[in-house]
Amino acid sequence: MPNVEKRTISLPSDQAAFIDSKIKSGDYASASEVVRAGLRALRERDEAVERWLRGDVAATYDAMRADPARGVSLDTAFGAIRDRHAARGKDSG
Repeated sequence: MPNVEKRTISLPSDQAAFIDSKIKSGDYASASEVVRAGLRALRERDEAVERWLRGDVAATYDAMRADPARGVSLDTAFGAIRDRHAARGKDSG
């Protein structure tokens, strides 16, 4: 393991209990392992969001700036959302 730095943190009781349950179940050997796994997952999520922003979102933004006519009005967009929501309500009822 690379150089280890100690930190003192305060957690709400539900998060502390979650860490304790992960240790008790045998998933992790210590609170430090649980926290390190959580930080790795947070880093992976942040990197995935950054890739999405730089890839899909930036490309869509650039395409819209190049050709604004390809966009749809707010009324059209929200109408489509309302229609999709209504259709889901019918499917689940």
